[in-house]
Amino acid sequence: MRRALTPRPSSASPWLVVLASSLGALTRGTTLTPPADAPPACAAAEYRQFDFFVGDWDTFDVGRPDSVVARNHVTPMLGGCAVRERYAQRDGLVGESFSAYDAGRRVWHQSWVTNRGALLLLDGRLEGGRMVLSATDRAADGTASLVRAAWWREGTTVRERAERSRDGGKSWVPLFDIVFRPHRGAAGGAA
Repeated sequence: MRRALTPRPSSASPWLVVLASSLGALTRGTTLTPPADAPPACAAAEYRQFDFFVGDWDTFDVGRPDSVVARNHVTPMLGGCAVRERYAQRDGLVGESFSAYDAGRRVWHQSWVTNRGALLLLDGRLEGGRMVLSATDRAADGTASLVRAAWWREGTTVRERAERSRDGGKSWVPLFDIVFRPHRGAAGGAA
């Protein structure tokens, strides 16, 4: 017969011993690698929806198509379960994003962070060939606005357009409109 465990008011350390022993017994013989016959964790087509953004890119403002404003490296990570973006603008802004398909919610999620302290947590989905993600953005003073961004393939390039709404989505104003072209010198890029 098992004895019921009740906490002792004077000491928590016996609880830690019991907990550690129990966890050890539960995990003994388990492996951290999946069985050889298991399908890849992120094999579903939804996990490939943002792969068009993967590449080594020179970034241009659509209004100034002859001047590079940033370099952007976008790579698959974690066995294809996520996409990592490393963005470095010529004015010193550096940002990184991690984008992943969340199968439980059936949405894409992106966490964007910059060296200027910005954090933006976006969610969305592929809509008509465009990855459309949106978020509530909070300024340092606490005011909130909506931000919506869309990425889509245009030939050998990728376009990204973002806009902001300060009236709950009734009207939108452009934030930026950029195009990612294959980095010069990268395979397939302009010489």
